[in-house]
Amino acid sequence: MMKAKPIGLYVHIPFCLKKCAYCDFCSFISADFPQKTEYIDALCAEIDSYKDRGTVLDSIFFGGGTPSLLTGDEFAKIMSHVRSSFRLSDDLELTVEANPKTLTREKLISYMNEGVNRISLGLQSANANELSALGRIHTYEEFLESYTLAREMGIENINVDLMYGIPEQTSESFLNTLKRVSALSPEHISVYGLILEEGTPLYQSAGSYRMPTEDEECDMYYLAAGILAEQGYSHYEISNYARRGCECRHNLKYWRCEEYIGVGLAAYSYFYGKRYGNTTDREVYLSHTGEIIIYEEPVTVESLAYEFVMLGLRLAQGISLSEYSSRFGTDFLPGREEKIKSFAELGYLTLDKDSICLTERGFYVSNSILNELI
Repeated sequence: MMKAKPIGLYVHIPFCLKKCAYCDFCSFISADFPQKTEYIDALCAEIDSYKDRGTVLDSIFFGGGTPSLLTGDEFAKIMSHVRSSFRLSDDLELTVEANPKTLTREKLISYMNEGVNRISLGLQSANANELSALGRIHTYEEFLESYTLAREMGIENINVDLMYGIPEQTSESFLNTLKRVSALSPEHISVYGLILEEGTPLYQSAGSYRMPTEDEECDMYYLAAGILAEQGYSHYEISNYARRGCECRHNLKYWRCEEYIGVGLAAYSYFYGKRYGNTTDREVYLSHTGEIIIYEEPVTVESLAYEFVMLGLRLAQGISLSEYSSRFGTDFLPGREEKIKSFAELGYLTLDKDSICLTERGFYVSNSILNELI
């Protein structure tokens, strides 16, 4: 009997000291959501619902919100329920997202005692005026203290989150951020373009800031690609760069259409051939009595084929034509040859015997290409 492939677990911690001006995630200012203990109890109860399935985890990702607001005891409690409900792989990747303002030596000791071996630090910018415009609660100096602390404590896999296209940013200021961060040699750097989400404070106040133009954003994108390539980082996914062997294994599961379970408010899962999502209503989630899963549907061959291409082309390795054929019982190329040829001639993608990959130029306009291909 073939063993089931290990999957990933996402744990949503929705608490923040302050909500960033650009954030539209399901997260809450801690002072406005005082039922932290009750939330952790509900989270543990949801984790317990997956007991006795023999499911093996080889990645766990604590995201938020601000997971580093968890005390050592709270983190240990959650991990105790994880261990009683799942089998953990010997080479488990266990990531915790952290805001530099909230990470302490005591917390790191507790987290590492529970198996944490990867920290993702949300910096976004090394420039004080840009951090202020984004509503971040930390300074670059506090980030540097957290980064140094994690290194001193023995964390050998650190990600740093950066953003471009943000208020007050210029190509020169972004270059300063890139140089300062890459000089630290983190194993992984994520570089996201800002999306102004309607309803967020930044969306409503954007007119009061100088925003980069589209041309400036394009320059910043290529600036990141060039600088980080020079520093030895592989641009393995549209928004992610890594040292060899340090790609985020958890996020690769999403891009490769592999199974994962999400627990917590607004968490989504792809498990046992279904996609389902949890409520965003915290009172329902805390009650233990209501149905927390509010969205559920079987994954069809057609929808999985769509996601296989849409997500797979986000990766530098692209999609395998033979894997597409074996998984979905049809060939990908028929009917798309002319469009693929046109994009290849423009330098947006490459096609070889068994794969289609977007180029660096193709990454930047990937949405337009995907709209044409799927």
